[in-house]
Amino acid sequence: MTDSNRIPVTVLTGFLGSGKTTLLNRILTENHGQRIAVIENEFGEIGVDQELVINAEEEIFEMNNGCICCTVRGDLIRILGNLMSRRDKFDRIVLETTGLANPGPVAQTFFVDDAMRDKFALDGIVTLVDARHFDQQIVNSDETATQVAFADVIVLNKADLVSPADLDTLEQRVRGMNALARIVRSNPAERAAVPMKSVLGIGGFDLARALEYKPTFLEPEYPFEWAGAFELAAGDYTLALQEGPDPSIEVMFCEVVAGDELDPLKAAERVFTVFSTAAAPRAPGAAIAPSLKVQRLDLPDAGGCRFTVRIPKAGRYWLFTEHLPNEFALQLRGASGDARPLAEHDFDPGHSHDERVGSFSLESTRPVNAERFQAWLSNLLKTQGTRLYRMKGFLNFAGANDRIVIQGVHMVVDTTALGPWGERPRRTQLVFIGRELDREAISAGFEVCLE
Repeated sequence: MTDSNRIPVTVLTGFLGSGKTTLLNRILTENHGQRIAVIENEFGEIGVDQELVINAEEEIFEMNNGCICCTVRGDLIRILGNLMSRRDKFDRIVLETTGLANPGPVAQTFFVDDAMRDKFALDGIVTLVDARHFDQQIVNSDETATQVAFADVIVLNKADLVSPADLDTLEQRVRGMNALARIVRSNPAERAAVPMKSVLGIGGFDLARALEYKPTFLEPEYPFEWAGAFELAAGDYTLALQEGPDPSIEVMFCEVVAGDELDPLKAAERVFTVFSTAAAPRAPGAAIAPSLKVQRLDLPDAGGCRFTVRIPKAGRYWLFTEHLPNEFALQLRGASGDARPLAEHDFDPGHSHDERVGSFSLESTRPVNAERFQAWLSNLLKTQGTRLYRMKGFLNFAGANDRIVIQGVHMVVDTTALGPWGERPRRTQLVFIGRELDREAISAGFEVCLE
């Protein structure tokens, strides 16, 4: 395809609660004459962002894997491939990342994959900055700085919550972090209100700046951290693991094929899309066999566990693991002892996760007592508000006909009526994202609010 025929893609990023979905809704409702396909990514057990996107006539594609930076290439390439089958129904794509995402791997997808580069053009990265909470977020989150650094356009949002002098200071600070990005201030009277020409049709992602910020930008990233090739005889093997940083680890056993040549990078390119698909759960003691399928090995709360690996025929096999084997003391043992890899490779994902940051969801079909909920919420914000990055969801208040949207950033919470429930099942759904949140206390407090 020529440049004029490639599909433009705009990436919306920004920390939790910065206003990405609000801007997306503006893009979908403004009279700009473009048909837009939307790709959503969420961080949490239940997705609510899709329901917050209004007037989206086309299907909204949702990635709810919890970490777009780990599995972005496989998920994104698969979804973009699906979109190409309905190319005549849209003019551009808008991809809204989760607020905890590093936008680098998203942008990288359009440069390191030949098929993506030929069909899609990354129009630019638009980063929203929460004017009130930016100082707090930049201290507590590396992602905030990365989102600003990769931006082609930076939108200073929620200007009504700070003084003009503070907004000027914020703009200077952001300009110091990214001197080349265009900075746009949203209308103080309306959240995320900016001219559409400032966020659509930017003219192209600045690859040179991305390489300056991260010299390894064009090095592929994978959804696994290690691969090893083993020479195995037919028979049963024991895969032993100890308790690690996560309650499970995803793995894939597959045969070494012609062309791999025991080269982990060649094998990685062959399987990375498959590794990003949903994993089949396996309880301790389960048997697994080599295949192009991802297995999620669930681990007990304490101590080690074992799985049986059944090799149908003698040959060479790859083992891909989501995390480094030494994090789980992973060992593959046969009748003659431990199996040693003929070749292995550590894939440096180029990012790290803050284990203290997490999310959880609360859901109930029982009505919520508005008075008790308000009292509980006030106490929650006082005790955990500084650690609560984001709260969002829907409320089913007793005696009310309207579906209520609740959105919170730290200690600032807003509720809006979305209209009658109609035929939708009445239920409350709340997603909490934060650092070292007391899930047990929050769950118990919410339970008291139910009738």
